[in-house]
Amino acid sequence: MTHQARKRFGQNFLQDQSIIYNILAQAHPVKGEHWLEIGPGLGALTKPLLKTQVRLDVVELDRDLVKHLQQQFADHPNLTIHSADALEFDFSALAHANEKLRVIGNLPYNISTPLMFHLLENTNCIQDMHFMLQKEVVDRICAAPGSKTYGRLSVMMQYYCATEILFDVPPESFDPAPKVMSAIVKLTPHLQAPVTIKNLVSFKQLVTQAFSQRRKTIRNSLKNWVDEQQMLALGIDPSLRAESLNLEQFASLNMHANNDEVGLPPLKPI
Repeated sequence: MTHQARKRFGQNFLQDQSIIYNILAQAHPVKGEHWLEIGPGLGALTKPLLKTQVRLDVVELDRDLVKHLQQQFADHPNLTIHSADALEFDFSALAHANEKLRVIGNLPYNISTPLMFHLLENTNCIQDMHFMLQKEVVDRICAAPGSKTYGRLSVMMQYYCATEILFDVPPESFDPAPKVMSAIVKLTPHLQAPVTIKNLVSFKQLVTQAFSQRRKTIRNSLKNWVDEQQMLALGIDPSLRAESLNLEQFASLNMHANNDEVGLPPLKPI
């Protein structure tokens, strides 16, 4: 099929067979598992996934690509194609009782962050996720406290998941080639929250506020949330900047925060 990549859909089609092999070798699909692919495009990952005899659902927004997939994989009863916007899709509806989905996808860079958080609303039915993302985003997701790439996205993703960078993917692996390096990240939802927080909404608010002005110390950025004496009582130096705090310290500040506002809108891409 000849398909002109559409910029509005953020389409860059993976075509490097060695990269495809490495992704599946890392993900290790097993016969009978239930997989979900987001943005299958021309089917570069779809085809080898089906060869492993998994049950596969794919979600594709581009209707022209949906038609192509329907024709290409017409004789695969284990495949279900959903013509839908992944940002609005109810992923939990795919999982049967006590079933865990394994998720994979070459995510469009322009919606990758909100899409991942949408998926994380369904962590109870997700075993793990393997995503191709802009390397800069992967570095942020997996960053450790104290690094320049550590920020709000790092804290929130690591609250939900164990994160692991698998390998980088160069631009020439795609058609058309993007202008940036990509990387594969593995996200494994925690079976139990790694820290105790007051509530998720206020935790998001506090983390957002802490990183809203990175050059400020938490004494100043969080002054309306936790006063300096409380920080000291928690063993947290008020002169630190947000990038120096780990997940446990953010959770501790949240548990003692004075601000209980609710209604924070969904996190925006960072």
